[in-house]
This record gives sequence, structure tokens and C-alpha cells, in this order.
Amino acid sequence: QVQLVESGGQLVQAGGSLRLSCTVSGRTSIIEVVGWFRQAPGKEREFVAGIGWRTGLTEYADSVVGRFSISREQAWSTVSLQMNSLNLEDTAVYYCSGAVSGTVGWSRSYGYNWWGKGTQVTISS
Repeated sequence: QVQLVESGGQLVQAGGSLRLSCTVSGRTSIIEVVGWFRQAPGKEREFVAGIGWRTGLTEYADSVVGRFSISREQAWSTVSLQMNSLNLEDTAVYYCSGAVSGTVGWSRSYGYNWWGKGTQVTISS
């Protein structure tokens, strides 16, 4: 199996930056895609960004294009999410997820097989 552990969430002022990390362990050889999702209070979980574990290809939600950047460091089995120009709407619990296949589309949460427990990101005005 695969385990994912998020870290880096904290309270940040609007306009600031934050870097989240996801440490991936276990059978990493079977992972095809690693994605970041977020869930704000009272809202559904939504896709933020995804990266091909072997290819390095990336995909972003429209709401974060130009502000967020996803990257992976295979040697350390880590996927990072650099978040810049943060605003109040970015407040959410951020989850890291892993999928054995990306055929259903990277933005669809049901396509992911494993999930971390999440890390809280709070943006203050």
C-alpha cells in the first residue's frame, strides 16, 4: 500500500506564501499521479493540482493557476505545493492523494486510491 503524510499548513496573512509537503511512502512504484485537494468548511472537496509521479507533468485548477506550483522530488518521495498570493478563499484543509491510474481525470477525487489526513491552511485578512 501507499501512505501519504501532509505537512506545512499554518496561519498566513493574505498575500503571503506557504509551502506544503507530502511525504509518500510504501509501494511508490505503483503510483501514477499525486494530487492535492482542499476542502473548506461547508464545501465539497476540490482539486487543486496534480503531478505525474514519473512524468512530472502537471495540472492545475483554474483558481490557482499562476499562484500555485506543484513539484516532486522522487529521491525524497516528496511532492510539494508552493502557494503564493494567498487569499481568504484558499483557507481549507489540504489533502495529498495518490492514484494508480490517471485515466478518470486528475481532478476527480474518486480516481485516487490513497489519501493523507490533511493539513490546515488558514488565511487571515
